Amino acid sequence: MRLDVNDHAYELHCEVGTTLAEALRDELSLTGTKIACGEGHCGACTVLVDGAPVLSCITLAHAVGDAKVTTIEGLREHPMLRSFVRADALQCGFCTPGQVVSAVALVEARPEPTTEEIRHAMAGNLCRCGAYPKIEEAIRTWRD
Repeated sequence: MRLDVNDHAYELHCEVGTTLAEALRDELSLTGTKIACGEGHCGACTVLVDGAPVLSCITLAHAVGDAKVTTIEGLREHPMLRSFVRADALQCGFCTPGQVVSAVALVEARPEPTTEEIRHAMAGNLCRCGAYPKIEEAIRTWRD
């Protein structure tokens, strides 16, 4: 199976039933993508597939096909990362990769989202630490 991740093509030999999160973490050592609930409820495993946020813990690697996958590692230079740090939009940091990936998908579609649009787009990403106000601030100020 061929997988295009962060602008690099990889040839993987995954068993049928391997999730995208497992392939990224176990086969490619891209451990920025976190697995928390394993059921698609928390958003920690969010990656972009052709620019759209996808829960990689419930997406089969074989189902991705020739799509372009972007993980948190592929967003190292995106200004959203600096904005999260500047706004102190993290505490324990476990949810942060999924939060950043979802936020990037939002601002790529709506560069200046409203608070309501931010809350709607980020609703699938849970933060046990309760950093939501700071996350919203980071998204609102990502261009600063």
